[in-house]
Amino acid sequence: MPGISARGLSHEGRRQLAVNLTRVLALHRSILDAYIIEFFTDNLWDTLPCSWQEALDGLNPPQLATMLLGMPGEGEVVRYRSVWPLTLLALKSTACALAFTRTPGFQTASEFLENPSQSSRLTAPFRKHVRPKKQHEIRRLGELVKKLSDFTGCTQVVDVGSGQGHLSRFMALGLGLMVKSIEGDQRLVERAQRLDQELLQALEKEEKRNPQVVQTSPRHSPHHVVRWVDPTALCEELLLPLENPCQGRARLLLTGLHACGDLSVALLRHFSCCPEVVALASVGCCYMKLSDPGGYPLSQWVAGLPGYELPYRLREGACHALEEYAERLQKAGPGLRTHCYRAALETVIRRARPELRRPGVQGIPRVHELKIEEYVQRGLQRVGLDPQLPLNLAALRAHQAQENRVVAFFSLALLLAPLVETLILLDRLLYLQEQGFHAELLPIFSPELSPRNLVLVATKMPLGQALSILETEDS
Repeated sequence: MPGISARGLSHEGRRQLAVNLTRVLALHRSILDAYIIEFFTDNLWDTLPCSWQEALDGLNPPQLATMLLGMPGEGEVVRYRSVWPLTLLALKSTACALAFTRTPGFQTASEFLENPSQSSRLTAPFRKHVRPKKQHEIRRLGELVKKLSDFTGCTQVVDVGSGQGHLSRFMALGLGLMVKSIEGDQRLVERAQRLDQELLQALEKEEKRNPQVVQTSPRHSPHHVVRWVDPTALCEELLLPLENPCQGRARLLLTGLHACGDLSVALLRHFSCCPEVVALASVGCCYMKLSDPGGYPLSQWVAGLPGYELPYRLREGACHALEEYAERLQKAGPGLRTHCYRAALETVIRRARPELRRPGVQGIPRVHELKIEEYVQRGLQRVGLDPQLPLNLAALRAHQAQENRVVAFFSLALLLAPLVETLILLDRLLYLQEQGFHAELLPIFSPELSPRNLVLVATKMPLGQALSILETEDS
């Protein structure tokens, strides 16, 4: 999906973008606030302008991917079957123009051409126990952190919210960085330590088989710490150096790969408040878990704009994977009917228990193979209701006939979702700039593999030409 590069914007340009985003989001708040499972109970289709209904009604999923989301299939030409209203065309153009681009400045597909489950850019020991998505992420972010560390003269990298330590292991044992790994879940830390030892043994075996790749410098496994990082307070453990620096205080680089909710905010605050933290490379996610207030807004500029508020539903929508859904639309598989089925189930639940609204429904396997009444019966059982409740089959069939409308409404919300993510990340950029720091947003992952692919890079010295180096692929 096309978009705007944060790099091409001045400080004033970023401020104006925030103004434009808040205006557009306020204008279309009703679409973003809606829950797709309430499509029938709240009659969401009729909340759209009549001219929009006429333009979208009857479009099949591939047409929605092409005409609305702007992602045509290979060799496909966009052909509108009717003249769309200017307001809908303006929404489509605005959504593309105001969202930060998630398209990296490099080709990523070749990494998995030979084997879709194994990155050709990582050696076998670093791929073990790591899914393709994570292989791509740890390699790309690890390489960026290594370059940023060299550029800023960091003595230690701190990986916050490190999970099973895949990124920490690659940075320490693959790139030779001194790494402290901080994770709040003891079980994940124990798992990470076992994987460290397994990787060390695999690397030693590889060296014996291939003497020409013998490691010339000593390896340092990540230093794992079990610690919950409080987003509202400084974490002393995070700031402690692993070794006494030869000259002066330690110079730390903080990183987090999809640091969840407030954890991303905690990284920003440590960078801002602590002189020993000289660089930051953070990829956020789970925006709906941000504290309100506290996690957003951070900048004075965004906090002063009318309509800046982003309630839970909007932040949750910003975590959807637009590229992945567009691909599903292109394939037009039966799995797309899930939203329609769940919305139909909601009507039955409300009829039986009016006070029970939007209950979580445990995953129902192979939905696409079920008749709608079979899905509803299983869904009723999962929310503690009698699966043998009498059903209005005619009403359910009528709901099922509107499947494409449900998909179209969800696609509209998905078109707007990147604007919410852009505003959240833009707020973080402005927060850092307001304090005199240097910050940029770079798309470093393939969005098809990793939808949350924008890394926030910040330093306390001008980045200059280093930005171009950070974005490039290593050979």
